[in-house]
Amino acid sequence: MTQQHPWPGVSYVMPVLNEARYLAAAVGTVMAQDYPGPRELVLALGPSTDGTDAVAERLAAADPRIRLVPNPGMDIPIGLNLAIAASTHDVVVRVDAHTQIPVDYTRIAVRSLEASGAANVGGLMLATGDTPLQRAVARGYRSRIGLGGGSYHVGGEAGPTESAYLGVFRRDALVDVGGYDETLRRGEDWELNYRLRAAGHLVWFDPALQVTYWPRETWPKLARQFHSTGVWRGELVRRMGASNGVRFFVPPALVVAIVLAAVVGAATAVVAVVGTVPAWLAIVAALLGVGPASYAALLLGVVATTPGSLGDRLRFAGVVAVMHLAWGSGFLQGVVRGAGTNRDTSRSEGPAPA
Repeated sequence: MTQQHPWPGVSYVMPVLNEARYLAAAVGTVMAQDYPGPRELVLALGPSTDGTDAVAERLAAADPRIRLVPNPGMDIPIGLNLAIAASTHDVVVRVDAHTQIPVDYTRIAVRSLEASGAANVGGLMLATGDTPLQRAVARGYRSRIGLGGGSYHVGGEAGPTESAYLGVFRRDALVDVGGYDETLRRGEDWELNYRLRAAGHLVWFDPALQVTYWPRETWPKLARQFHSTGVWRGELVRRMGASNGVRFFVPPALVVAIVLAAVVGAATAVVAVVGTVPAWLAIVAALLGVGPASYAALLLGVVATTPGSLGDRLRFAGVVAVMHLAWGSGFLQGVVRGAGTNRDTSRSEGPAPA
């Protein structure tokens, strides 16, 4: 920090693809920050098909602090690195076109960086929705039975953390570890924070940082998103093995249990039609059925105990099942075959805003 500017300059970086519906609101919350230091916003524009570029150009024309850089592919890590390279300030704040940050977000984040000595600070993802299904997806993000696990989904005390949502970075730390891994298409945040920690830097969770996030709003988009995320987590397991937490292996174990139970159950039924089922096969079928039956009971419990109308509860249970099974099946694909050229296509197309 210099004597002229007691608050360090801040560069916001935002990858953008088919976000015509959300972009103006997201950019508006960034530019409305009450932060007193110098600021700039760099948008990395992917090949949108919904009029996003026109929205971005209009926003940049209205505010000279907003700059645009092309991201010819749709890969988020590449777009982030392009935006970071085009930015100038000492603090780099990752923002997302599907998020809205409160007016004091940057001020709190910079003070948290200074107080903690961290290289990266992140806060709480407050998933929300404006349709019944989007609200159910948001509840899945915030629930330990849904996405759960990370403090940035369900909250917790301030302190060191494994990863951080979005992230407010010291530029020198980002440069130190080489920025985002451009060979990844999902899981880039977790992998970057892993390298930061491995290099001796601190990653910090601050619950005072709260970001409004708008999740996918249709069943197909939700399934595609979570399947792709699972594929790339499987790829990270191939690359990094035991560095991945145990919780990442639960959904794929569930998928394996369901498939095995279905196969053995079908074989048992065929044998029963043509003859007597051996005792050992009946025992195996029963044991394999325990896992899927327990999961079905869990979903029934979700329906029975979740607040709201029956429709709300059924939607939430369905969202939980889609999250777990799409992610788990994607994980198995990624572990066995690698991620290859897999892309999250859940935002590759989108309607123009009304």
